[in-house]
Amino acid sequence: MIAIIDYDAGNIKSVEKAMQYLGQDVKISDDQSEILAADKVILPGVGSFGDAMDNLRRKGLDTVIHQVVEQETPFLGICLGLQLLFERSDESPGVEGLGILPGEIVRIPSGDGLKIPHIGWNSLHLEHNGRLFEGIEEQAYVYFVHSYYLKAKEEECVKASAEYGVHIHASVERDNIFACQFHPEKSSDVGLKILKNFVEL
Repeated sequence: MIAIIDYDAGNIKSVEKAMQYLGQDVKISDDQSEILAADKVILPGVGSFGDAMDNLRRKGLDTVIHQVVEQETPFLGICLGLQLLFERSDESPGVEGLGILPGEIVRIPSGDGLKIPHIGWNSLHLEHNGRLFEGIEEQAYVYFVHSYYLKAKEEECVKASAEYGVHIHASVERDNIFACQFHPEKSSDVGLKILKNFVEL
């Protein structure tokens, strides 16, 4: 069973539908024991970094996520779910993230012809042999919706990057932890292949 963590952060149903399309048994849950018993866990989300951390802490899910990671259950963060794995975000100064991976979330700077938030399709540069990207071609296009982006401290954990006025760390992987800034569930066949690779870990 794949658990999708429910912490009132939106975008959960589209992830559920993509997983069901791939033939997976999926459960949206904020029940700690259900999440800990799952074969794989997904943390999706759109919205504010600070509000999301408040919701996770209020439900005790921040602790559960740490336990999931420690018991080596494959874990996938999507969009806001990627950002929450890191230490802090410019969006919510003073709010600590989960701190599972080292790095920070910073605002995309405005520039000529660049709209913020960054909404739409962008190509990926693949690096460091990410397991989520097996069978994915270099410069494949995926769908982004975000105003803030990741600057990871560990370059070797970055498995895909994108350019949008700045160099965006678009996907990371370390041990059983995987995360994408883009939305694989909205990224057509490429996104479904990425999700299938996660399912088959």
